Amino acid sequence: MKKYSIMKSVNMHQKKGKRTISEMTQMPKRHGYCTLGEAFNRLDFSSAIQDIRRFTYVVKLLQLIARSQLTSLSGVAQKNYFNILDKIVQKVLDDHQNPRLIKDLLQDLSSTLCILIRGVGKSVLVGNINIWICRLETVLGWQQQLQNLQMTKHVNSGLTLSDLPLHMLNNILHRFSDGWDIVTLGQVTPTLYVLSEDRQLWKKLCQYHFAEQQFCRHLILSEKGHIEWKLMYFTLQKYYPTKEQYGDTLHFCRHCSILFWKDSGHPCTAADPDSCFTPVSPQHFIDLFKF
Repeated sequence: MKKYSIMKSVNMHQKKGKRTISEMTQMPKRHGYCTLGEAFNRLDFSSAIQDIRRFTYVVKLLQLIARSQLTSLSGVAQKNYFNILDKIVQKVLDDHQNPRLIKDLLQDLSSTLCILIRGVGKSVLVGNINIWICRLETVLGWQQQLQNLQMTKHVNSGLTLSDLPLHMLNNILHRFSDGWDIVTLGQVTPTLYVLSEDRQLWKKLCQYHFAEQQFCRHLILSEKGHIEWKLMYFTLQKYYPTKEQYGDTLHFCRHCSILFWKDSGHPCTAADPDSCFTPVSPQHFIDLFKF
């Protein structure tokens, strides 16, 4: 594959304008890192998980790596991966936030580890097989800890969700982009349950995540002929990816050829820096290293 220098890459962008992520992946070393493992080590995801805006992004990235990229990491990167994962699990056990996200991640990781261990010899594993077995046992232990996690009820004499007027509770529900979050909040009080079952709420959620032709292919009607939007959402979720939302994401600067967190900014020397920035989703981050 022909290799481009950083300067030539920048000149191409200036001539042809904004490029897509898929086009960016055709240029080796365009982001300053040679491998996924190197980028994973140097971008300090360990600190990023302490920022609530970046937490979901990092978890999603770890999940994608667990599904297909685990064996591509170097020994050092794998150690860093499991160290970060340990910090995430301990954080969830301490603050009781986002347990479902971590359970999904650990389920995918344990499945991958089982396949790798059973198929030893069929794929190249970095490190001794006993290390991988130990990692699987650690993951299974984390899963058990999360399974036994008991949400503590906070005694607070101040304002609670039950004290808010209905229109405010309704506004809160309409701000969720994940159907499971709506279901979970609906279990808090009887009033929230009624609001969480609203057909218009689920209709808007379907329309936000899926195209009209997609939910027309999987139309679910009630006995009275009404569209069951809630069932539609969870059915469509099995066939099509939902839109991703993150408080903060990594961005790629085409002028300087580096990755950075959006909220942290980057001292770009371009005349119009904002025009050079491209958001990088977790999947796009991994795609950057597929040559």
